Amino acid sequence: MNASPNIAVFPGTFDPVTHGHLDIIDRAAKLFEKLVVGVGDNPLKKEVFTQEERREMLDRHTRHLKNVELRIYKGLTVEFAQAIGARVILRGIRDTVDLHAELELAMTNRIIGNVETVFLMTSGQHVLTSSTLIKQIVEIGKYDADNLGKLVPLDVARMLEERLRGSERVRPNEYD
Repeated sequence: MNASPNIAVFPGTFDPVTHGHLDIIDRAAKLFEKLVVGVGDNPLKKEVFTQEERREMLDRHTRHLKNVELRIYKGLTVEFAQAIGARVILRGIRDTVDLHAELELAMTNRIIGNVETVFLMTSGQHVLTSSTLIKQIVEIGKYDADNLGKLVPLDVARMLEERLRGSERVRPNEYD
């Protein structure tokens, strides 16, 4: 397949998808002819949801974007980008810590795969949104569903609660 600079890949584990992810997808869909959201695995992370479940979560919140395609992939992101003819990997950046970590990957992807990386800054209201933190809040914390809905879509919050807490797991109130 011939590479096209108008196709971008936005890779991630999306475990779970957050409003920050959805913001980047929505904005990137306006910048590229085609945006492929790659639902990958990270061997360094223990995922809560299967790749198919994560793809389905994304689908519910992106199907209105006609130039966005969702795909599950395994292996290196740069190889996935090459396989689908993309010359751009899109990454969302929340802060300088993200940027520092992403620069090394971006340079490596360019060297080994001739694929450029484009960074989009996260919108201000999503700067502190982290899938890992959200999972920790649901698993061990106390939270209000309306407040959690500011970080993830409410259907995703419900799925997280069901998966991480389950109806049979009732946590004692450690502050009483």
